[in-house]
Amino acid sequence: MTVISANERRLWWALADGWTVAKRDLIHWVNQPMTVVFGVVFPVVVTLAFGYLFGGAVNVPEGADYFTFLMPGMYGMTMLFGLSATMIAITTDASKGVTDRFRSMPMAPSAVLIGRALADLLHSVLVLAALLACGLAVGWRPATLPGALGAVGLLLLLRFSLLWAGMYLGLLTKDPGAVVAIQALEFPIGFLSNAFVAPETMPGWLGAISEWNPLSSTVAAARELFGNPGWGGDSWVAQHAVLMAVAWPVAITVVFFALSVRLYQRLDR
Repeated sequence: MTVISANERRLWWALADGWTVAKRDLIHWVNQPMTVVFGVVFPVVVTLAFGYLFGGAVNVPEGADYFTFLMPGMYGMTMLFGLSATMIAITTDASKGVTDRFRSMPMAPSAVLIGRALADLLHSVLVLAALLACGLAVGWRPATLPGALGAVGLLLLLRFSLLWAGMYLGLLTKDPGAVVAIQALEFPIGFLSNAFVAPETMPGWLGAISEWNPLSSTVAAARELFGNPGWGGDSWVAQHAVLMAVAWPVAITVVFFALSVRLYQRLDR
């Protein structure tokens, strides 16, 4: 007879409660489908705008067409922009008292956060699937299926790590108005990467920051695994993009998961 330890029992109930919370958000998708549709369509529109409006004016690696170069960068940028979406959901629940009602229920402290992470990650899968379809429609192609699956996994790993950063920031501020500041920072953080411009073209100190940007590692690794052309680079971080595309998200997840759960437990104390 298998004996379940107390820790295993707590983990099981945390995951079960988390799935219950996630189903609440999935029900919201059914009741408010336009929110989901807009979240899926907007990145596609931005991608097409970049490709057809700026494609002829941007220098890309030799031998590449613009969409082949652009798509991995847009995949990474879309994962980054999900940070503010998570923060909006957290601050909205806090401002409406939903978070307080959850905290009054007999559930694991991490369940609400796990539920939010599951729901937002599922949404990101939909968005990324739409962008992949858009890329295929405009001529972008991955080199191999295993490489493509690996690249998609790294993109979602980055999104998963940023989920926890978004939840921490949302719990920290509890003010929907503060999301505007984060949204304003997403653009410089996203553009301060190798998604669109080679770090070598930037001033030395700015190029170094760009190369160590976690988004740069994920985009470079995605290009490598997709078999698409990239900027390359001689620095250690550029030469080990796949390794760093795993290390950065794992580190971010570990730090912000612990901070988020601790902050959730200490709310209003």
